[in-house]
Amino acid sequence: MTKKPAFQSSPSNPNIKEIQTIPERRVDMPYAPAIRVESPCGLLFISGATPSPLYHKHPHVLEEHDHPNRIEDQTRRAMETIKAILDHEGLTWTDVVKVTKYLTDIRDQDGMVSVLKEYFGSWTPASTTICINQLSTPGARIELDMIAAFPASM
Repeated sequence: MTKKPAFQSSPSNPNIKEIQTIPERRVDMPYAPAIRVESPCGLLFISGATPSPLYHKHPHVLEEHDHPNRIEDQTRRAMETIKAILDHEGLTWTDVVKVTKYLTDIRDQDGMVSVLKEYFGSWTPASTTICINQLSTPGARIELDMIAAFPASM
């Protein structure tokens, strides 16, 4: 079986390939239908990030979880947490291959996507959005988890 050429490779990791079955429709999509990771490379599984600080007490102390109301601001906080993890591991947004987005209100999707574009630029990892009842702290409206791939040379 021969694999087809990818639409594009990640600029930071040639082992990550964006798959677009109808490339001319890419402009309509804020995510890739699929991402191919060619081995050898390691994977980084990033736990769910909310607008809460990464390090906080458990059980939760509500004063540590003062969330802004706007979905854009909550998304930015979650993305900054993830950015700190990527930076720590020497990775960039274009090393991310999968994003799972949890929203408490699906109507927040467009605001969330606009902030994700600020970070990802034209890179579109594979993605799933799930609407859920509630998150771990009152007022949190978004949680993001991601999978990133290390370049083979790392």
